[in-house]
Amino acid sequence: MKVSTKGEYGLRALLELTKRYGEGYVLSSEIAAARSIPENYLYQLLITLRKAGIIRSRRGPQGGHMLAKAPKDISVADAMLALEGPLEPTLCVQDDIVNDCPYQEGCAMREVWQLVTEATSEILHSTRLDTLAEREANLRHIVSTTD
Repeated sequence: MKVSTKGEYGLRALLELTKRYGEGYVLSSEIAAARSIPENYLYQLLITLRKAGIIRSRRGPQGGHMLAKAPKDISVADAMLALEGPLEPTLCVQDDIVNDCPYQEGCAMREVWQLVTEATSEILHSTRLDTLAEREANLRHIVSTTD
């Protein structure tokens, strides 16, 4: 799995919403400014995250975006699957494509890609937005005290 700008910016936006969890809806312009994300691009990402059920959006004067559930209930894998697609690094280890590989029977690399997929999946599924936001806050605190 290669993380594109879509995944990177999407996670940044989710971290901002995690930071503001419980404060109500957050304007996309505020998310964009706080996380250095182009607002037009952010808008597309927020639509994707809304369709995946990760965030809620509301139009109007009291509108904006918020997490659809508690940060502890949203994994990085949830976000990456919505933003980037399958976690597998190659097609040959994707469940729905595995039988399409002509080298399936004797391919030593397939085992390697399966191990990579399992490790990646474990890390991303076990990392929750609340944990990630806490790490970010701690790192920012360390940086600010050393300046």
